[in-house]
Amino acid sequence: MTGHVLAFTGTALVAVYVLDAEGAELRLAETVRSAGRSYALPAHYPVSGRSPVADAFRAGHPLWLTPTELAAYGPAGPTTPETPTTPGVSLGALPLGGDGKGLGCLVVVDDAPGGIDADRRGFIELYAHHVAAGVEAAGPQALTQPKPELGPTLDRLRVGSFALLLDSGRMTADTQVLELFGIPGEGFDGRVETLLAVTVPDDVPALMTALEPDLLTFGTAQLEFRIRRPNGELRWLGLRARVETGADGTPRRMLGVVAETSYLRPSADEVSLVQRLSAALAGATTVRDVGRAVVGALRDPLGAGRVAVAELQADQLVVAVLTPAEPTAWPEVWRTAWRSEWPEPPSHALPSLAEALRERQISIWPEGADLEPGLAGIGPGGLAVLPLPADGRIVGVCLIGWERRHEFGPEERSLLTATAGLVGQALVRAHALDAEHELATMLQRSLLPRKLPELPGGVAVTRYLPATMGLEVGGDWYDVIPLPDGHVALVIGDVQGHSAAAATIMGQMRTAIRAYAVEGHPPDVAVAHANRLLVGMETDLFATCCYADLDMEEGEAWFVRAGHIQPLLRLPDGTTQELDVEGGPPLGVVADAEFPMTAAGLSSGTLLALFTDGLVESARLDLDDGVRRARQALARADPADPGGVADELLGGDSRREDDVALLLLRYDGMRVRPTRASWTVWRLPDAVMHARRFTARTLRNWGVEDDLDVALLVTSELVTNALVHTRGEVRLSLTLTADRLRIAVNDMSPRTPVKPAAVDWEATGGRGLLLIEAMSQTWGSVPLSGGKQVWGEISLSSPWEERRTEGATRTRDRRTSR
Repeated sequence: MTGHVLAFTGTALVAVYVLDAEGAELRLAETVRSAGRSYALPAHYPVSGRSPVADAFRAGHPLWLTPTELAAYGPAGPTTPETPTTPGVSLGALPLGGDGKGLGCLVVVDDAPGGIDADRRGFIELYAHHVAAGVEAAGPQALTQPKPELGPTLDRLRVGSFALLLDSGRMTADTQVLELFGIPGEGFDGRVETLLAVTVPDDVPALMTALEPDLLTFGTAQLEFRIRRPNGELRWLGLRARVETGADGTPRRMLGVVAETSYLRPSADEVSLVQRLSAALAGATTVRDVGRAVVGALRDPLGAGRVAVAELQADQLVVAVLTPAEPTAWPEVWRTAWRSEWPEPPSHALPSLAEALRERQISIWPEGADLEPGLAGIGPGGLAVLPLPADGRIVGVCLIGWERRHEFGPEERSLLTATAGLVGQALVRAHALDAEHELATMLQRSLLPRKLPELPGGVAVTRYLPATMGLEVGGDWYDVIPLPDGHVALVIGDVQGHSAAAATIMGQMRTAIRAYAVEGHPPDVAVAHANRLLVGMETDLFATCCYADLDMEEGEAWFVRAGHIQPLLRLPDGTTQELDVEGGPPLGVVADAEFPMTAAGLSSGTLLALFTDGLVESARLDLDDGVRRARQALARADPADPGGVADELLGGDSRREDDVALLLLRYDGMRVRPTRASWTVWRLPDAVMHARRFTARTLRNWGVEDDLDVALLVTSELVTNALVHTRGEVRLSLTLTADRLRIAVNDMSPRTPVKPAAVDWEATGGRGLLLIEAMSQTWGSVPLSGGKQVWGEISLSSPWEERRTEGATRTRDRRTSR
């Protein structure tokens, strides 16, 4: 094995120095020499003295010396029995350990008059990281004992090297790398795929990220993975590699070393912890879920006081979870950034953290480490910073801090390394899920009503919850459509599937049914028209729908069902029932399908629930059981709070396989029913006069005296416009509610009236709509079957109770006079 170490490093001597317990000296712990060479190194070096080993240790980076540069150090270099110094010898000193915790130095000596070449330097620097892991696993105290238990260091460390040419993808590997992978020397064809073939499938993506030419990134790659040897043995290997660039800055080749790291694997308890974390991360669908899984898996087992998980977006830490969540538990730099629920501190405000992220390696600082307050306050007893790698980049960071002094063992370091890789991949996956789910939800909600209209005699509430177990947008929709004469249409529907096509069809169906309803078509005709429209689209998708036309004055409802789930009723006494609504086929299946109507009466206090199948059916819930549960939730809910009833129906299941749309109406009945009257306007020369007389007579009977002049002016203009600009029948309608008078004129022209932009003094027309707008609180035009209705609403100056009293007095006076 000695020959292996020297052949790998290409040197005549390799030695390990470790720091003593007092931190004052670097002591020689192990030396490997080539046969016939008598080079020797001092037994110890003062840390504060001048020597290649001490200088490299203090600087924290490798020191490479040519014979001339080494001679300047005098007797501090290698010697032979014959001479105190050795001319013509090159030396390299490489610090072991990092993260503010120096372990010692690796020293190599070689007969190289021109110095150790660049390729060997690259391999030796990568090799030093594996030696450092072995030293840390054995413990520096063990290395300085009279009979040291060296552990897997130097000749006991099984390590090999490889080089990968990036332009061709060809790899050269020494015999030790092939032996570690269990590949015969003559059986290696120089292809990366040959190494991937013996890698455990779960670890192949990570290894591909490090070795595939198309996926390579600049800098140093580090990972651990498992391979399956021909005899079935499972072995852990560690890989470290760096990418070299050419003169033009493009990647040219990769140099790497592979070592066996089974001795660094965690104990059985730590394995179970990683397994629990893996299981929790597998079910994490949001970035917040990932953070909670990390906190739940690590905080208590590690005895940590604070844990933070954050995404790295540009220079900003977007925090997913902080525990404890109180601002006062965190240093000032975190509290000043506490904009909402979680802070977003810039990483440049924490230079030690920014440096750890640039190095892409776990950083561990013991108690009393010299850190800026923003980090020292997180872990006064010890702090671990875990950069979270994924796809060749750092995507986030996990901070774990301890209140009291915490000792970091090699097993815990290995555990944190494994944790970082798992969390990084989960964070990327959850971020993608978050983004796609947010996009799907935004698209879905943009196709649904932004707000519901206020209904006379009832309260409507809706809920829409997108599926959490799928990412594509669904086709569930709802709508509440105010109709003339105190009617309202309630619509719930579901387009087959989850896709952009389903969302598109959903938007078209909702718009079509709304248009047919506003035009005045009865429920069965509106649904039949929508069915023919969907059939004509020649799509493979179909839709289900339930349409209810409710008279808010009388409480009478007409239902039409197209392949949809039956609606539910909660009666005022608390009993529930499933309405037996006769149904037709789903929309888009049969062009000439009929959709019969079913009548039902609602009494004041009744709750009507329309919903999609996602509420009552899933892979874990049978439809009948789901409907039974919905009826039970409806029965125990408080009808005084329709929003609370809707939330009770949705329940607390956060993992939904399908979208859920819910439309709930509490029918109260109208306290004051509208009073209506209508008049057919004949096309006679004095038609407007007759319309004014009808309006005046009707309003006086209703007790509307104060606003009579305004009402007559609006009537005149509406009737005049209809007679002048349309043909066919014209009908005048008056509707009186508690505080409003609605004057409407129906005609047979579908053309919407257009208000003129300006009217000059000499114009003989064009002022009608301007007068209507000026005298009415609101006005508008709605299409009706074969025509339109133009209307204006007047806000009445006298309350309804006063008008009712005056009307009763006039009636009594007339009876007395008789």
